[in-house]
Amino acid sequence: MSRPDFRKLQKAVRAFAGNSRALVGQVPTIAITPVADGRTGAYEGNVAGTWKMVENVYDLIANGVKLPDGTPVRVVVAPEIVYGARTAALAQKYYTEQGVSANIWVSRSWSYSDELMGACMGIGSTEWQQCAYGLNGTDRPGAVWLKAFTAAMDEKMRPIFCVYSPDLENENDPLTPYVAGRLLSFARCAAAVAEMRGKNYLSVGGVSMGIIGSDVRRNLMQQYLGMGSVSVDMSAVKGRMDHGIYDHDELKKAIAFMEKFDMDFGQGQRPQAHDDLLRDCCKMTLIVRDLMIGNPKLADPAFGKKHGFRADVEFAQGANAIAGGTQGQRAWTDLYPNYDVVESILNSSFDWNGFRAPLVVATENDSKNGVGMLIAQLLTGMPQLFADIRTNWTPASIKKATGVDVSKICPRGIIDKRNSGAGALDYALDPRTLVKGGDKMSIQAVWQAIQADPKAQKKLIETAIKNTVYMAASLEYFPGDGLSSHYRTPGGIPMTSYRYNVVGDLLTCSVVEGETVELPAKVADHISKVTDRTWPETYWTPRGMTSFEYMSKIGPNHDANSFGLIGADMITLNAMLRIPVDLHNIAADQIFRPTLWDRFGGDDFRACKELGPVYV
Repeated sequence: MSRPDFRKLQKAVRAFAGNSRALVGQVPTIAITPVADGRTGAYEGNVAGTWKMVENVYDLIANGVKLPDGTPVRVVVAPEIVYGARTAALAQKYYTEQGVSANIWVSRSWSYSDELMGACMGIGSTEWQQCAYGLNGTDRPGAVWLKAFTAAMDEKMRPIFCVYSPDLENENDPLTPYVAGRLLSFARCAAAVAEMRGKNYLSVGGVSMGIIGSDVRRNLMQQYLGMGSVSVDMSAVKGRMDHGIYDHDELKKAIAFMEKFDMDFGQGQRPQAHDDLLRDCCKMTLIVRDLMIGNPKLADPAFGKKHGFRADVEFAQGANAIAGGTQGQRAWTDLYPNYDVVESILNSSFDWNGFRAPLVVATENDSKNGVGMLIAQLLTGMPQLFADIRTNWTPASIKKATGVDVSKICPRGIIDKRNSGAGALDYALDPRTLVKGGDKMSIQAVWQAIQADPKAQKKLIETAIKNTVYMAASLEYFPGDGLSSHYRTPGGIPMTSYRYNVVGDLLTCSVVEGETVELPAKVADHISKVTDRTWPETYWTPRGMTSFEYMSKIGPNHDANSFGLIGADMITLNAMLRIPVDLHNIAADQIFRPTLWDRFGGDDFRACKELGPVYV
């Protein structure tokens, strides 16, 4: 190792360091570790079959798991089959060099279990997520190794996910749907855990209107998620607006793009002229994005001089924020336009630059909701919907208000999910219609198909624009005005609602699956009229419980939502992070947690309490 030239470093001039992705960090990397009996003869008899298993697992994950920006997760494989302490150490050395954060053990035969695995302590740190897949076959005891290994890991208090087919496997066939489903779930969740680690939550402002979710709990972010937190006052946004510290060329593109939407600027005297309002909302959007992920143009002296601001390398850096939130009410919104354009555009899968990965921005700086949106976005790749748990409507209350009987449409009632105009624009349509056979696919498969198809992306953007009207804010609540994205989410779409809660110093999660509801126009129009017609509308009913039960049991005034049924993955990921799930409606046979949970009688709270947060 050569000694750095410190004199040269002392004279170096700061510059903006480029990066291939918007956020700086290691691409999540999953290792596959084949193991076998090291005895001569037994080892040779297992080589071909073991590597065939590894190949199947490799192809499954490499082709099936991507990050929201379309980047595939990295998959690496041990240099050779692990059969003793030295081969384990060589694998560990290689994995450390590759930045591995999760590991899948694979075997079709007996191996030396605790002796072998104990020698390398699970190949990795205690922060690594671990999984083991043992072949269910008659001629080779993959199951015997698997049970011995998971028992050893349980004794060591090292959580490990166990994958074993309920039916005998034919090694000449592809992976069974059950095994493939379990491995994909583990890989998706482990990649999400790794992608969050070391990045930040950006708090733009502080607590909004006394909402406890706005109180960003720094220690909980670090201990449970491995994330840091960065705070900037809202004056940073106003200062950049006033001093012109943004991309002026991009602002012109942003305004031209926003003018494609139908606009309703309201009636009577307004705080700003229409053009000025739209311009300020676009400036705010660019600035919040720059505060989150940076912008090299702000460090370019020539660009700054051309547009009348002083370039600054520090201002260009951003907070490497994978999620954030804007306080808005009331310190900002009493005087200036609200953040609805900021949040609706950044949370969507597109803007004036085209189709791209969403940026999670939580309304009213509700960081607990922002955390959920981040996790669900990492699990699905797609935008998430921030919402108020606005009103519970039963069929009886709807009939009383409108005279319309909806008992066959939504017998369990609905939750009216709307929250100012900050909803991601993707929820103005059903994305499954953009993909052939989309209604029979998982939401991850639907979204990956859209990511791979420019025509589907174009159709998504065009449909969202067509179905959305930006409407002037209610001056009663937003004296500084604003523009809210108004649309009505189509019905019949599977949708999962979720929320992270803080109880003292304990983080918990609620996750409930259901579907959107297509109400008769008379009913939807009435609900819109008596609530706030300028806000986006999503009507949702939970599965297996009434809307009243959901509203009674969910924690705060906000939840977040994802198209697709992702409750099982949410439970798996929370187990990885040792966050107990306090409310869910997921079938027992879909729940995938480490074997250690069985040693605690399946009690999620006891297991999580005994283990404690991952990053303490």
